[in-house]
Amino acid sequence: MPKTIPCLWFDTDAEEAAALYVSVFPNSAITGVTRYGPGMHRPEGLALTVSFTLDGQEYVALNGGPEFTFSEAISFQIPCADQAEVDHYWNALTDGGGKESQCGWLTDRFGLSWQVVPTRLTELVGDPDQERAQRATQAMLTMGKIDIAAIERAADGR
Repeated sequence: MPKTIPCLWFDTDAEEAAALYVSVFPNSAITGVTRYGPGMHRPEGLALTVSFTLDGQEYVALNGGPEFTFSEAISFQIPCADQAEVDHYWNALTDGGGKESQCGWLTDRFGLSWQVVPTRLTELVGDPDQERAQRATQAMLTMGKIDIAAIERAADGR
């Protein structure tokens, strides 16, 4: 199967969004920009597309106009090894106007949804001990940003 490259539709913020994303994720870069030219339906010089990679995954950001916007129906999941990673991604993506949601979900200032998910959370809610898993799940449901230590305490019944 050929690889897939997500294309993210923005009104006019594609270049700014790509710059934010490559600043947040390691091993990331903007790899190309095309611009609207004279006589096109958007202002001359505005980025038409911005190609970028986030830790090796290719993306394209498109300034297509206001016709389409993001919703939480599509989100990108960020598996995090520890609380420091959770805090890093959460803080960077909510900074400047992002909005916290619940259960590890957030919307960045451009309207794109992200799930900041510690791998420990996945382990705890999938615990074979159903009571332990249920306590972890109930704790998660009360959170915006995931607090790994709090979920571990809940899973342990503390």
